[in-house]
Amino acid sequence: MPAPSAQTDRFVHERMPPAQQLPQFRYDLPELQIPDQANVVSYLFAAAHANGWSNNLMLRSPGQTYTYAEAEAQVNRMAEMLIKDFKLEPGNRVLLRGGNSIGMAMAWLAGVKAGLIVVPTMPLLRAPELDKIIDKAQPALAICEADLLKDMVLAAQDAKHSLPVLCFGDDSRPDGMEQRAARRNPEYAGCATSADDPALLAFTSGTTGVPKAVITTHRDILAACNGWPRHILKATPEDIVTGSPPLAFTFGTGGLLIYPMFAGASVYYPDVRFGPETMVRKMRDNGITICYTAPTFYRQMAPYAKALGIPSLRVCVSAGEALPDATRQLWKEATGIEMLDGIGGTEMWHIYISAAGDEVRPGSIGKAVPGYQAKVVDDEGNEVPRGTVGRLAVIGPTGCRYLEDERQTQYVHNGWNHPGDAFTQDEDGYFFYQARDDDMIVTAGYNVGGPEVEDCLLTHPAVAECGVVGKPDEVRGMIIKAFVVLKAGHPNNEAMAETLQDYVKKTIAPYKYPREIEFVTALPRTETGKLQRFKLRQSA
Repeated sequence: MPAPSAQTDRFVHERMPPAQQLPQFRYDLPELQIPDQANVVSYLFAAAHANGWSNNLMLRSPGQTYTYAEAEAQVNRMAEMLIKDFKLEPGNRVLLRGGNSIGMAMAWLAGVKAGLIVVPTMPLLRAPELDKIIDKAQPALAICEADLLKDMVLAAQDAKHSLPVLCFGDDSRPDGMEQRAARRNPEYAGCATSADDPALLAFTSGTTGVPKAVITTHRDILAACNGWPRHILKATPEDIVTGSPPLAFTFGTGGLLIYPMFAGASVYYPDVRFGPETMVRKMRDNGITICYTAPTFYRQMAPYAKALGIPSLRVCVSAGEALPDATRQLWKEATGIEMLDGIGGTEMWHIYISAAGDEVRPGSIGKAVPGYQAKVVDDEGNEVPRGTVGRLAVIGPTGCRYLEDERQTQYVHNGWNHPGDAFTQDEDGYFFYQARDDDMIVTAGYNVGGPEVEDCLLTHPAVAECGVVGKPDEVRGMIIKAFVVLKAGHPNNEAMAETLQDYVKKTIAPYKYPREIEFVTALPRTETGKLQRFKLRQSA
């Protein structure tokens, strides 16, 4: 019998999708068998102690470090403080607002260890956006970084909410998280949650413009640790990890907190916002061995990496959006490192298709991660012949559970998760990304993936960034339109547009060339670096 839930606040449990809308969860490998009573934070700290990592560094930032033992003691103090100072009960939601810092990491770990459900939010969100998240998640407390209090307080003091706000990142505040926690027990046991209790409400990053709340359990996270991190990433206790994905995004939570803990590695959080040159220098100066960021950022870092060198770097993980082969080759030329690509998503917690080392195949993201199965299907869910474009379907130890959202039935069909991506699969099981379902451009009867045209344009020496979408057209149904950011020194005139059009015609099938090119100074992106093609489609 599964362990009974320890969460007395049943708000999230009662808003789970009905049974018939849930995905199937498969735990086919021995390492995916998680105890029915498990708290992900307690589990990872216990594993660190058992593996002899207690004195290893876990968290690093300029001027501050924590070993695993020190971090556990501080997390325990904070967890007890949340329960006792604010009279919270397991299952209450706690909204988190902060950048990538030791304080934000500690707040995440403390909330989950206390049996609460953390609701991380992107630091660039403003009061109206926070207000919508508060309405949906109904948190009992907001924990906010000192530098980001303004919008948090505005949202929290809304007449509908009156939400208490706890500040972190300012040791001088007697009512702040640090001083409150100092009075609490460093050996606090936390909450003995069921593995199936929710640990996290993750709001999607909004590439479609309408975010959703995804329910992630303790079992989900622990099972995922034994998938991609164990079989593909293979981090070690000697690794030092950094990257740009926000901790509020599951790509960042996994890569820059949970997965390093699983391996006994350490994470470096900088004291400044990463720019391309700054990130390269920080990695070089701090002995970084594993980096996580989006393809666009790797492209921007490449000239600095080539000029400055990052001798300690050994693994570069790309996710969050499609990795153009031009970017992969540019980074390999700059560093000698074959990028580790992957596709995942908030709904599935993290990466489920990937490949590394000798398994990398040009143009492919990789194969299904051990523990997952994936296939390419038609609109009825039938698997299509290898080499045929269709919709990706995935099943494994994690799956989509939206919080009280009718879009659940759009994502889950017959137990399989449908992330909304168009793929092909070859005879060897490798998956090749084509586009998001809604990014496929049907022009004069041809199916064209916007990312393929983007990849081609990015190989032209004048192009810094680009985004390609379909524009409605009476004759062709759609035409291909490209929004292009040029590198400095190149004119944005008609001659340049014709040059780029001719280049695409000569490089890939001529029918894939962009019939319209609009030069822009920047492309719309989410805070996690994803290109917001829906905004480009609106412009087109």
